[in-house]
Amino acid sequence: MRAETEITMDEKTMKDFILEFQDKDPANRVPAELAKDPKYTGRKIYDGVICGIADAGDELLASLRGNEGANINMMLPQEWLEGAKSVLSFFMPFERWITEENEGGDWPSCGWLHGRIEGQEALNKMSIALSDRIREEGYEAVTPALDPRLKIYMNNNEGAEPVYTSNWSERHVAFIAGLGTFGMSRGIITERGMAGRLMSIVTTLQQSPTPRPYTDLLEYCEKCGDCINNCPPNAISVENLKDHGICDIYLSGIRKQEEPYYGCGKCQSGVRCAFGIPGRS
Repeated sequence: MRAETEITMDEKTMKDFILEFQDKDPANRVPAELAKDPKYTGRKIYDGVICGIADAGDELLASLRGNEGANINMMLPQEWLEGAKSVLSFFMPFERWITEENEGGDWPSCGWLHGRIEGQEALNKMSIALSDRIREEGYEAVTPALDPRLKIYMNNNEGAEPVYTSNWSERHVAFIAGLGTFGMSRGIITERGMAGRLMSIVTTLQQSPTPRPYTDLLEYCEKCGDCINNCPPNAISVENLKDHGICDIYLSGIRKQEEPYYGCGKCQSGVRCAFGIPGRS
């Protein structure tokens, strides 16, 4: 184990590592053999990264264990990894073409589907590569989203509306790590907007936590109604935010027609929070 004074994997180093991956690794481009149209071949998926860091002992993380209000039962960082010190959270915004192509209509664009599926594969590869790099520095690292202990499931309690739960939440971790706040669509609004993907790593590498410049869960959301108006199955409302059951039924229909692709993203496209925090330059 390295002494703290020898730590070289700071936030800037990790961001530079991801940016280099995005620039050079073919996983961040739509491959010719999978392109839904030749025009997508070689187009980049992600454009940049922002990073937030939470202390593994943050009381907000502990508050998500068995939290019925948040509808989540989080495994704590120390349960994912003994001796965990930090939780690293990253937001990768999509290249602008993906989001802009998906504006309007009731069906996801081909570009958005590539971002959702090939984009997730790129995200997984990024996470594995960064975790390996952290281990090279003498620290341990676990990616909960890729760990066999991850549980994502739906409970249907005696005919009641389906309740979606999991033991890890990229969105809640991002909020705690200072990356942004929730919108009515339950996505996270960051300084680079909402259109993109999140990943997180639990590690024994100790880093200074990112200050949270907000106190309210929906602080960055103007409740403008863009996502409500854009949602094809009407799954979002001011009163109840996003109904995951309605959303899932709609996504199942897309999957049947587009398999193995699925996704929607209308609540992240053509909205005021797509590329930044509403009302801020």
